Amino acid sequence: MPQDAVKIEPYKGPAGGWGSAQSLLQSIRRDGAAQDVLRLLPQQNKKDGFACVSCAWAKPAEPHPFEFCENGAKATTWELTDRRATPEFFARHTVAELRRWNDHDLEYSGRLTEPLRYDPETDRYVATSWPEAFRAIGAELRGLSPEEVIFYASGRASLETSYMYQLFARLHGSNHLPDSSNMCHETTSVALPQSLGVPVGTVLLEDFEHTDCILSFGQNTGTNSPRMLHPLQKAAKRNVPIIVFNPLRERGLERFVNPQNPVEMAGNALAGQDTRLDSQYHQLKAGGDGAAIMGLCKAVIAADDKARAAGRRPVIDHDFIAQHTHGFESFAESARAIGWSLIEQRSGLSRAALEGAANVYCNARAVIAKFGMGLTQHRDGVETVRLLINLLLLRGNIGRRGAGILPVRGHSNVQGQRTVGISEKPKLVPLDRLAEQYGFEPPRWEGWSTVDACQAVIDGKARGFIGLGGNFTRAVPDTERVEAAWPGLQLTVHVATKLNRSHLLPGKVSYLLPCLGRLEIDRQAGGPQAVSIEDSTACIHGSRGKREPASPHLLSEPRIVAEMAKATLPANPRLDWDGWVADYGRVRDAIEATYPKDFKDFNKRLFEPGGFPRPLGARDRIWATDTGKANFVTPGTVSKAQDPQPADVLQLITLRSNDQFNTTVYGYHDRFRGVQGTRMVLFMNRADMKRLDLKEGELVSLACAIEDGVTRRLGGFRVTPYGVPEGCCAAYYPECNPLIPLSHHAEGSKVPAAKAVPIRIDRAAAPRPFGAV
Repeated sequence: MPQDAVKIEPYKGPAGGWGSAQSLLQSIRRDGAAQDVLRLLPQQNKKDGFACVSCAWAKPAEPHPFEFCENGAKATTWELTDRRATPEFFARHTVAELRRWNDHDLEYSGRLTEPLRYDPETDRYVATSWPEAFRAIGAELRGLSPEEVIFYASGRASLETSYMYQLFARLHGSNHLPDSSNMCHETTSVALPQSLGVPVGTVLLEDFEHTDCILSFGQNTGTNSPRMLHPLQKAAKRNVPIIVFNPLRERGLERFVNPQNPVEMAGNALAGQDTRLDSQYHQLKAGGDGAAIMGLCKAVIAADDKARAAGRRPVIDHDFIAQHTHGFESFAESARAIGWSLIEQRSGLSRAALEGAANVYCNARAVIAKFGMGLTQHRDGVETVRLLINLLLLRGNIGRRGAGILPVRGHSNVQGQRTVGISEKPKLVPLDRLAEQYGFEPPRWEGWSTVDACQAVIDGKARGFIGLGGNFTRAVPDTERVEAAWPGLQLTVHVATKLNRSHLLPGKVSYLLPCLGRLEIDRQAGGPQAVSIEDSTACIHGSRGKREPASPHLLSEPRIVAEMAKATLPANPRLDWDGWVADYGRVRDAIEATYPKDFKDFNKRLFEPGGFPRPLGARDRIWATDTGKANFVTPGTVSKAQDPQPADVLQLITLRSNDQFNTTVYGYHDRFRGVQGTRMVLFMNRADMKRLDLKEGELVSLACAIEDGVTRRLGGFRVTPYGVPEGCCAAYYPECNPLIPLSHHAEGSKVPAAKAVPIRIDRAAAPRPFGAV
């Protein structure tokens, strides 16, 4: 697809509004199937409709007439395309040729229509039959040790498919079940249980109606979860302070026009009216969140010390702390002891700014703290998330209406997959219950996370890879090293709707299995089927496809998993794969039997308006921790001085445009940042440009400054001035993934530390990396 000429200039409009509407109309015209798009979009995120295939934001019980955002609608139009990648398409293009295409153009080729086998003699994918594909895959898996096979899952697959998939892997003998959460919110899944005894957030959508302060850390709402702008706007109009901590100024956190509101849209067109969302915006350094939160905690504790010394009402909720928490005194002493100069140096924010934000927090009764990968994708991410919980605990903001912790997840069911057993950590899965249900002994050893799996491929320890959706090799760090080792795998299998880069790195035996999309009618022996997903607020929703399948040869994800399992495993009298495929309600019954507390009356509640919430002890101030209470963490990283950063090293922040979702690139127009026609952009502070003698528009190369014996270098980046903190820069994901070493990850969670990658810049414009435009 031809790209627009490169054009970079500031965008002056708000988030939402006519800019969003025009962008969506362009997507509909570009992707085709306009009639289907206009018919189906009103059913998106509605009761008895289909759940968005994009982000995991909550679905209200009383939805808007159009309960979708710009990016969610783009995801729908992207899947509803009229284009098809048929066997004839693959006959025209070798795999080597397709590897030269960029990310956008690979997916733009259309929906996959038939199962495909890689033919190494012709270097092409060729059509095969479903029975032959399953027979060959089963034979290969039986010939491999379970310890050699990776069962990866992206965040797209339903709860039903995910449950079947993890059971297939464990019946085969493998705990290598990495998923996309390993690359984003695994940090959350490690931090929250330690502090609160739950692995997910405590906020429900209704809490936004009762909060009187919102803190936002490292989460770009306007691009990554735009439907959240609606409750944020309502809160802002109630004069609820929204305090933002983010290295980049993001338009969606500043100004918003609600496309659902005709009056606002008319006002925006005529007079430039919009809603200011943020009340304070603090641009901290990349990786400075922990120090900033420590500064907030220090200010709150100091205010409490002062109030009590003067005989005034305490600032801290001491009754809550005494009854419900552990470790407060140790943490309070560490907060009193840390110096403001260190906090300012580490965070990049002034004491006055942090004390001002803390003062607003102290005067709020119920506070929500939301965060995204700006917190989780750092080396000290686990500690930082626990520090944010500390801040909430100081004033009892857990287990209170209108308050709580809210990790904003990415892909639509990435949280739910963990809930039903997609995890490499056996302690997180009820293995004893699975053993009793299905009459087998599950493996108890720790499996590979995403980072571990990549290293295993590089080291030759992994020999098989099954991918349930996703674009694994493009999404992971150290991309070039992983790609170089990938053809050494004996077996690679990808379940997918469209072609992507990972499919073009075949193992010795390789299959591409096309599946139904979530928007398509899923007809099985028991009739049309529905599936389910879990949103960011731990609510479960049903989803029912509404469009005829893109090809008569497509199979559903549950059917594909079941057929691979049948071809690989011996028959099990306690497990009827065919019965499960005929009626997904039987899979939900099985999930309820494994997780009776979380999924009580699963089938009856499947289409409950607004979804049904999983019971979480922390919402009721019941703490499933080692101490039986919510735990304060005393930080070990934030309070230590760091070695000064070399003058020629910047901290690279990887980010997404508003024209992409994860590795899927819908187009080359990042409206909010004013970039059109390219993704090879390096956003820089003007002071750094001057100091390094770099000119706007100059092409440069980036090199990773971590010394581990491996050279990681990319070229062709266009220097662009932007509002990033001094000493930091930003560029797009996944283009910059080759710069991130596998070893550069969050301590305790192994999430790639993609929000602070030390890099050096030089003028030697190396060849562009694959996929760049």
